[in-house]
Amino acid sequence: MRPTAILLLGGAVTAPALVSPVSAAPAGAVTITIPRLNVAEYHKPYVALWLEPVGGGAPRTLAVWYDLKKRGNDPGTKWLADLRAWWRKGGRSLTMPADGISGATRAPGQYTIPLPADLKPGNYILTVEAARETGGRELVSVPLTAGARTSGRTELGAIAVSAR
Repeated sequence: MRPTAILLLGGAVTAPALVSPVSAAPAGAVTITIPRLNVAEYHKPYVALWLEPVGGGAPRTLAVWYDLKKRGNDPGTKWLADLRAWWRKGGRSLTMPADGISGATRAPGQYTIPLPADLKPGNYILTVEAARETGGRELVSVPLTAGARTSGRTELGAIAVSAR
């Protein structure tokens, strides 16, 4: 079984549905589910996902979803700073768009992000941050160890990590 982390942005799911094998990459994958929230004005969330070594070290951004099409005086990159923790951890030093990690905001649905194949053995913290215009912000972290579970309260739901 490959390591798998499942992240739900809002919504709820029962524990048995959280852990399932995903064969997207040799090192595993993170699956993110974005639900359609029942709100008057829905905006797709900006999302950043990154790994940090437990003992310290440079964070590694796995994905950043933002409004690629927004141009002019207020381009989509202007609002990346709303992903505050990611921005402070190293997002501000990235030039966007960044090959392999940046992409457009996602509509409600399930998305899989492969963990890097060259990820060195060790303990990591997986962190996911989401922010929506006229919506909430949320930051959730979970250790990359077998059976780890945590959850958010508003913008992020359950997160589970399973490993070999």
